[in-house]
Amino acid sequence: MMVMDYLLRKILGFFLGYRVLSIGTRYMPTNSTEREYVEMLNYTRTMLIEIERAHINTSNIFDNLTRELGTENIPGNRKFIEIKPADEEVDEYALLSNIIMGSDRYLYIEIFNGGRIVDEFVDIIENENGKIIEKSSSEVLARFLSKNDAIRVAIKIIGAGSRRGINVRAAAGMTGAAAIERAINLNREIGEVPGVGFTKLGGEFAIIFTGEFETPTGAPSYRDNYLFTDMIDSTAFIERYGRDSLVEIMNDIKAYMENDCKGKIEGYREGGDDLIANFPTKDMALRAGIDSAWHAMDNGANIRVGIGRTRREAGERAQLADEIMLWNPTSIMVFDVADGLYGYFIPSPFTRSVIDFFMNRKSVAFLVFIFVFVATFLGWNMGHWEFGLVAILLAVIYGATA
Repeated sequence: MMVMDYLLRKILGFFLGYRVLSIGTRYMPTNSTEREYVEMLNYTRTMLIEIERAHINTSNIFDNLTRELGTENIPGNRKFIEIKPADEEVDEYALLSNIIMGSDRYLYIEIFNGGRIVDEFVDIIENENGKIIEKSSSEVLARFLSKNDAIRVAIKIIGAGSRRGINVRAAAGMTGAAAIERAINLNREIGEVPGVGFTKLGGEFAIIFTGEFETPTGAPSYRDNYLFTDMIDSTAFIERYGRDSLVEIMNDIKAYMENDCKGKIEGYREGGDDLIANFPTKDMALRAGIDSAWHAMDNGANIRVGIGRTRREAGERAQLADEIMLWNPTSIMVFDVADGLYGYFIPSPFTRSVIDFFMNRKSVAFLVFIFVFVATFLGWNMGHWEFGLVAILLAVIYGATA
């Protein structure tokens, strides 16, 4: 199974012109929501593709974090440390987990050396729109809309403690237990030095402070998360299904983005084939985009989706769909990860049938692979490289019609 998956990713990547990181997903669902997404990804054979490779390293991660938090929210006496290096490649599991579970994060606060300051910390958290989950005389567990909000508020709390000579440990995690465990591991690594631990792109990092500093007074660094989408070849769709069908699909997408993903719709006119929306978090924009693409597919339409920090950036990324196709245009969502560009590519029914054939009929698929290999090998040695290409095309046609 893994060998066939690897070969299919290489073959499809060759025709797409971009590296295919995954076909469907091997994510193991633990609840009904996760199960629904996993089933749709595998049923549609949605592919994660790499358009522009991200340069993932510690320096870039800290530079991005500084920009996202705002330089005014990070004191000058801070020190960034790497506990575990980030993954060199984008992790399909982590990306999907963010889309399904959201970007909200838990923040765990632990007070060292017996300081009586919990109530002040609670006030800071609540003033920053955090929700208190649990508290005691030396610990607080809260929840924030995003990881960056949790880190920013943790720095404020550490600063408030430093003015009173109280050391504070903070850690952000996807769950309360994960945040607590991260704090324990950070204590083991650096002792009771004030700081906040967190993850980024599969790595474990921390910002620590070696001396007293004033509590940052900067406002949250707000990031827009724009989504641009339009229907591909809407004229042909209207000719085949009628304008009422287009209106129904676009109205469904608009309603879903507003009601389920908290999107603010801009630039939409009923009867039109495109819209722009702004979302409070990136994971909401990603969820709105992939769900809208699946909904359009179920109704015989294809859409292109781009997600960016500005309207223009989102629109430009949506236009990349015109350059990314196999046999004909199909739905795709393009977005950034770190400094790279990636996309969720939803294959056409024809391509899905080819993938299903190779994934489910392994013995026949193996013989087809031998045929392609032999044809390519002989063609290469005889000076006719096109033999391999013809063999691949014949294999694809056979897979689609068998």
